[in-house]
Amino acid sequence: MKKIIVFICLLTLVNTVNIAHAQEERNHGIIWSSLHGLEYEIKAGINIGGATPLPLPQEIRALTGYNPNIYLSIEGNITKWFTKKKNWGMTLGIRIENKGMEADARVKNYSMEIIGGGGERLSGNWTGDVKTKFRAAYFSIPVLATYQLSNRVRLSAGPYISFKTNGDFNGYVSEGYLRKEDPTGTKVEFTGDNTAPYDFSDDLRSFQWGVQAGASWRAFKRLTVHGDITWGLNNIFNKDFQTITFNMYPIYLNVGFGYAF
Repeated sequence: MKKIIVFICLLTLVNTVNIAHAQEERNHGIIWSSLHGLEYEIKAGINIGGATPLPLPQEIRALTGYNPNIYLSIEGNITKWFTKKKNWGMTLGIRIENKGMEADARVKNYSMEIIGGGGERLSGNWTGDVKTKFRAAYFSIPVLATYQLSNRVRLSAGPYISFKTNGDFNGYVSEGYLRKEDPTGTKVEFTGDNTAPYDFSDDLRSFQWGVQAGASWRAFKRLTVHGDITWGLNNIFNKDFQTITFNMYPIYLNVGFGYAF
């Protein structure tokens, strides 16, 4: 029994020493980073927004419904301060995020390609209701100029690039009609409960770029609260995609919290 107690005491002592050593190394790393003007942060948030044409084209007569849903993001970043006062610096981040939306619209002569009951595709101009569901996962890299406005408030702005890992853009049309090929073509009607799906998921662009701007507030010593706007500057669809005749830009607000080291 005494041997067991002695063994437990030795094991506890070794574990305590290891924890103390790890804490010492961590503190040493934080001090070294601080002396070299480096700060680290882990952030989590939600994206709220959508992909939209700017301005709204004449084909879209009314937006009858919108659901931003909840899309999460996780980010790690490092800030390098260029001055001793730590008021100007640059932040480099790596962010894993999802973006999306659901929208309902009433349209007229809207370029569309629907999928028939036998799997055939019909192209033309749609007049009626359109239901759209968009969702995409991205690996994003923001590169931001950072300004420390006060001990608690920090501003940042700059470009970002995103790489799509997967995504969907689909929906259905209802309560209207399709003019095949052009606005004067053969009329195909959908009324009542009749709908026709469409799917442009394979036409989503893999590479996105845009600008980001935002602010963060240090609520406590380590806890931060942030809000950032990201504005995509290229179309979410590939360049050779011609069905939707206008560009759609992803514009999102990201809000959340972080832990600063």
